[in-house]
Amino acid sequence: MENKHTDQAKVKAKLSMMHSKVICCKLYISESQNAMVVDAISRIGQKDPEVVLLSKFEDEYYNRVRYTLVSYIISNSSTGEVIFSPIRKVLLAMIEAAFSNINLEVHCGTHPRIGVVDDMSFHPLSQAATMEDAAQLAKLLASDIGNGLQVPVFLYAAAHPTGKSVSAIRRELGYYRPNHKGIKWAGQVLPDTLPMKPDEGPTQVPRERGATMVGAKPFVESYNVPILCKDVPTVRRITRRVTGRSGGFPTVQALALFHGDNCTEIACLLDPDHVGAEQVQWLVEQIAAEQGLEVDKGYFTDLSKDMMLERYFKMVSAAD
Repeated sequence: MENKHTDQAKVKAKLSMMHSKVICCKLYISESQNAMVVDAISRIGQKDPEVVLLSKFEDEYYNRVRYTLVSYIISNSSTGEVIFSPIRKVLLAMIEAAFSNINLEVHCGTHPRIGVVDDMSFHPLSQAATMEDAAQLAKLLASDIGNGLQVPVFLYAAAHPTGKSVSAIRRELGYYRPNHKGIKWAGQVLPDTLPMKPDEGPTQVPRERGATMVGAKPFVESYNVPILCKDVPTVRRITRRVTGRSGGFPTVQALALFHGDNCTEIACLLDPDHVGAEQVQWLVEQIAAEQGLEVDKGYFTDLSKDMMLERYFKMVSAAD
């Protein structure tokens, strides 16, 4: 009996040490229509028991998948420098698989993107994890991709030297301008030589892979609101009124994206500490009603921060 209690104490001590600093990474890859590729990348994300692939969100119209992974980091107690996180190796393996199996030149979808691996955002989840932890991990992966795989990488938010926002960098790169039928992004959208120097990697863009963005920022929630309208410019005008740039909610970022024959979605990123989904839903419905448009109930595309932590600790405890 004493040995059993000792073993349990060791397990708890290990969990306390290894999982006190918990980080989330949302990895966005430009593919959802090839199920074999999407599933193969998922399996790589599930190989290490110390990294939990919590969720996967696929959208056939966007032709895009988001993988949400959670793990711990270990940092130097005196310098605060990130020493190790098992998520780094797992993410790099997933990225290598994406580059090996996806060709951006033949990709087409209704969500903007600049590369096969379009975006990686790191978020501190537990109280012990800091934004600096997330930023350091982001910069390590950016170096792996840029210098190791020779793909241009742009850093943003806390990972950027001056904190430059992801939207500012995207505007400079022409990220938001569709190049196919006014509603889609097809093939390579960047010039062969970038107009601005990336933070890592070459200035020449590999056409099959494109470029990548990597950043660290506070946790955000993704909430999509479908409007039963195929007139994307009209929905874009509604979208602008929802965001802080045009008098709406200051912390909300949103895009109007074509989503089928009679639907355009307002895809929102919400700061849950400042605005809730119900507030966004109400405002969209009010503005859409002015245009005589019908709005469906919105939906979250991922778990909340609390749910992520709860499921992560439950899964790693079961594994140990």
